[in-house]
Amino acid sequence: MANIVAIVGRPNVGKSTLFNRLTESRDAIVDPTEGVTRDRHYGKAYWNGKDFSVIDTGGYITGSEDVFEEEIRKQVRLAIDEANVILFIVDVQTGLTDMDEEVADVLRRCKKKVFLVANKVDTGDKAALAGEFYALGLGDVLHLSAQNGSGTGEILDLITEDFEVEEKEEENEENRLPRIAIVGKPNVGKSSLLNALTGKERNIVTPISGTTRDSIHTHYNAFGFNFTLIDTAGIRKKAKVQEDIEFYSVLRSVRTIEESDVCMFMIDATEGLQKQDLNIYYMMESNKKGVVVLVNKWDLVEKDNKSTIKYEQIIREGLAPFNDVPIIFVSALTKQRIHKALEEAMRVYENRKRKIQTSKLNELLLPILEQTPPPSYKGKYIKIKYITQLPMPYPAFAFFCNLPQYIKDPYRRFIENQMRKMFDFEGVPIRIFFRKK
Repeated sequence: MANIVAIVGRPNVGKSTLFNRLTESRDAIVDPTEGVTRDRHYGKAYWNGKDFSVIDTGGYITGSEDVFEEEIRKQVRLAIDEANVILFIVDVQTGLTDMDEEVADVLRRCKKKVFLVANKVDTGDKAALAGEFYALGLGDVLHLSAQNGSGTGEILDLITEDFEVEEKEEENEENRLPRIAIVGKPNVGKSSLLNALTGKERNIVTPISGTTRDSIHTHYNAFGFNFTLIDTAGIRKKAKVQEDIEFYSVLRSVRTIEESDVCMFMIDATEGLQKQDLNIYYMMESNKKGVVVLVNKWDLVEKDNKSTIKYEQIIREGLAPFNDVPIIFVSALTKQRIHKALEEAMRVYENRKRKIQTSKLNELLLPILEQTPPPSYKGKYIKIKYITQLPMPYPAFAFFCNLPQYIKDPYRRFIENQMRKMFDFEGVPIRIFFRKK
């Protein structure tokens, strides 16, 4: 059985701070504002030879006007069901509250191992304040300062006591799972797609822009697929990002793009390709990521027998010059073609890893380049002699020639187009370097 620890409690008691400390990351957004975390947020932790997963949850609240209240509670309950150990976090500075008692009532009925942790115990005098939490009837109260790490080791010893020791396999490019990120503007259906693919209400979905704040990692292993699927916060124009929380959400989305292998780039079929969509697309292209374009909410568009062809043509014109990408028309709501999207994402992943033998490159490309050489420059003729693929995580090629400085961008695009005709690099940007022979 997988070792899973869920961190639960009312808002603003330090759950995300503890999550970041246990996972040795800054993956969860930490802010004094209540209700920052909404979805279940997963991370990996390691203690004394024992691997386990950690789930950060939103603050459990009742009786508020927050439109996300019921959805957050649902995510908390799902996390409790998944976990085999629960860390119930309370705050000694605020003391025992009615919401703490409501969370305790839920945990008493869950029949899981529960550890009651009093957070923000930074000094000895605050340790005495933790005594009132014995009234919750959940056993001993553990002392912790998630901010400075005090008490973390003792808590880790307790929660991992019954966990099995596993061999920790070093992650490298050969054995790590492919990373597929779902990216796009706010409210295009990213979380709905993740929920549809996993068959679970993994993320909160509402019509409100900015519902997802963290980048949410999910291990997807079904229908012959095995990869890490990442839902990201919607990326808006900088001028429209006003909250600090949203600023950090966007930063995490950008970082997720940088760390991913393939991006499933979602656009809203009812809005079409807009300027902010293109900004996100150029970000993926500049980072040399594989791209699959998903036109979501296709079920809401009035169609005739040529709608798909016309819409695809408009998108490719907007994405030019790099428009050699798969375009799939999907509906996260009706699950239309969502598994086709996964197939294309994995095909693009394989295209991005493709290695071509040097002999084959020279045999196929050199005759074309000799027949159509680069234009002469000030009476000087350029001759390409040799081609090889560079050892990079995306397709990159070096063309050795006598005068590399005189080769212009139009000829670079000509070479790229020839390579795309010969080899399947659909969905993947190609880098071409000209070097002195």
